[in-house]
Amino acid sequence: MDLSRFHSMDPNLLVGVVNTALRNDYESLEDLCLTHDISSEELVQRLASGGYEFRSEQQQFR
Repeated sequence: MDLSRFHSMDPNLLVGVVNTALRNDYESLEDLCLTHDISSEELVQRLASGGYEFRSEQQQFR
């Protein structure tokens, strides 16, 4: 999974990619972002543009 171009991805598709990665491969959002060398703030903002917010207790966007 290449998240380097998440800025241009449709938020409705991006949320599925990110949530799947969080569930299957990463301990946290920070871990995912560090691994892919992307800004967690920018990722959160991109998904917020599609109406999604990060729920830390569930480690997923909803």
